[in-house]
Amino acid sequence: MPDPARESDSDQDLRTVLDRMADGFFALDTDWTVTYANEEGRRILRSAMSNNAVGADGSVEGRHLWDSIPGSAETEFYDEYHRAMETQTAVSFDSFYEPLDTWFEVRAFPSDSGLSVYLRDVTDQRELERRQRESLHAIQRLYAVSSDHERTFAEKVEAILTLGCEYLDVPNGFLTRIEDGTQHVEVSHADHPLLQPGEACPLDEAYCKRTVERDTLLTVVDATEEGWAGDPAHETFGLETYIGGRVEIDGERYGTLCFADTAPRGEPFADTQRTFVELLTRWVSYELERQRAAERLERERDRLDEFASVVSHDLRNPLTAARGRADLLAEECDSEHVEAVERSLSRMETLIDDLLALAREGDAVDDPEPVSFVALATDAWKTTDSGSGTLQRAVDEFEILADEARLRQLLENLFRNAVEHNSASSRAKPDDAGERGGDSERGGDGEYGGDGVTVTVGALADGDGFYVADDGRGIPEEEREQVFETGYTTSADGTGFGLNIVAEIADAHGWDVRVVESETGGARFEVSGVEPA
Repeated sequence: MPDPARESDSDQDLRTVLDRMADGFFALDTDWTVTYANEEGRRILRSAMSNNAVGADGSVEGRHLWDSIPGSAETEFYDEYHRAMETQTAVSFDSFYEPLDTWFEVRAFPSDSGLSVYLRDVTDQRELERRQRESLHAIQRLYAVSSDHERTFAEKVEAILTLGCEYLDVPNGFLTRIEDGTQHVEVSHADHPLLQPGEACPLDEAYCKRTVERDTLLTVVDATEEGWAGDPAHETFGLETYIGGRVEIDGERYGTLCFADTAPRGEPFADTQRTFVELLTRWVSYELERQRAAERLERERDRLDEFASVVSHDLRNPLTAARGRADLLAEECDSEHVEAVERSLSRMETLIDDLLALAREGDAVDDPEPVSFVALATDAWKTTDSGSGTLQRAVDEFEILADEARLRQLLENLFRNAVEHNSASSRAKPDDAGERGGDSERGGDGEYGGDGVTVTVGALADGDGFYVADDGRGIPEEEREQVFETGYTTSADGTGFGLNIVAEIADAHGWDVRVVESETGGARFEVSGVEPA
């Protein structure tokens, strides 16, 4: 920089511009002496220099940079400035200067007369980046915990409370349930004696009393300064830092999810931290809703199973007796009514079997085993009343992962559906031709060549599953979405359970099932999403 006593107007203008800069600037000569510093540059250098190195008027000009700043020779600034001077090449770098607790973005430009240095304080930017990295890491860990199917709900909550405490830098995280004016600590990761699982207190003595009254998070960073002194909650727990949100199930209050410390925080919670806590409260609410729905479904299944058992026990006995009487009646007389009675009794037996199957097929298949699809289909065909029908196998071998007993029942239901509704005995009157209902008890008719229906089993073209196809009259396109619904039938004799059981078994395996038209115009049931063995 020029001598101030000999400055030109342009030099003075340059100083004015530099002094107005928000960034720090200073110039060094070839001996590392400060020849000029703008206002921000002087502030930074004064903060770094030892007290006896700064002039009485606060000036830094004329001071040797490295002698005036303690420990500066061991810093990145020293290395980079010297590199710039030695190579006469501009350098740019970011570095943390610990004595000032500040991150600087530095640009240094060398010349024959010395070095010009620009400094920008990027501490806030670096802090924001750090928090963003921490938030991303916390979200990734939250996902890992929430998607871990091996953990129970309580174990997942304890894990996210631990994660929340680390992320928020507080020692206490806890989930509460509020019932009958009392706060119960359900799960916690805490060192506070009153915030351990099983602890309870009147809601009026808890911070959560205010939390559940709000639609947004309740945050406290210094309870004493914020007027909590004398509040029953503050007297009981002594918490100075607190952040918590309301947990709901199906829109109804359940309790709260909170994080707290007995020491003041000193600074507000960042937006990313507030968002993280809100995310945790919503996740817990969702998990509780899902848990309640699962329990409700389990109760419904238990009631259905009980109903099916009662049906099986209370109806099978009189049904067996009625069959015996019908056999005796057939031996004693030749009445046209006997065959009708036997058909009705057979239908009742089918209805009972389907009800029992429907009640027991809801549970998911957790441990499938390798099954030879072709061999199982062949065996299932033998136990199906196939009449004069024919089974064709489009593949010789095809192994899949499945529950063998339930897969067998799926195949038997599809075989029975094909045979019973494409047999000569099921042919309808001319004005009914072409109708086909949605389950294994549908009536109706179709026109066939030969003695009976031909059913073909094979693997899907992409190897993703298998199919069961027949050469019957098929299912109208407008009915294909309905055929798997419980109770759907177009026949007065239908139960509406046969194909619904097929759908239930497929769903229990995690498979998808649909019906399309076969190559011969019949029905083709395709089961996809099947894992090969």
